[in-house]
Amino acid sequence: MRFEQLEHLIRAAAVIANDDELIIIGSQAILGAYPRAPGELLVSAGVDLYAKNFPQRADLIDGSIGELSPFHDEFGYYAQGVAPDTVLLPSSWEQRLIAIRTPGTRGATGWCLHPHDLALSKLAAGRDKDLRFVADMAKHAMFDRRALEGLVAQMNLPSEFAELVRARMRAARGVQ
Repeated sequence: MRFEQLEHLIRAAAVIANDDELIIIGSQAILGAYPRAPGELLVSAGVDLYAKNFPQRADLIDGSIGELSPFHDEFGYYAQGVAPDTVLLPSSWEQRLIAIRTPGTRGATGWCLHPHDLALSKLAAGRDKDLRFVADMAKHAMFDRRALEGLVAQMNLPSEFAELVRARMRAARGVQ
């Protein structure tokens, strides 16, 4: 996915949800901090997002411009309407959101997870694709390991799960 495609999805989802603020929580949130991120981080055709003020409209977004929709067929990318609790995040994540508000979003704002929060959400999810994504982020020095360590404590995870997240962090290539 390219930055311009994310702008298009922000614009379309804002109209569908009747909300000019969208929270982008999936891997393509990396485009908030790195609009020209390396290609290996941009392989997903979908953007996980929800309307900030109307999160209950996720199904409306998903049904209108989601995977296998006419929108997806026409443009080759889509928005996945998700719930706010889809990912585990540190308690202070909202303070670090990165805004995408450009002429291409036509007044709507896509609030993207900060790379630290994105990496932690991927480490908590622990799927192979998520761990590869974090390893690629590490390869390109897109986060600071010490900052991640500090933020794990803000995730309010059971101690065993917090240690698993830390172990995954250490295992990610380049995160030693």
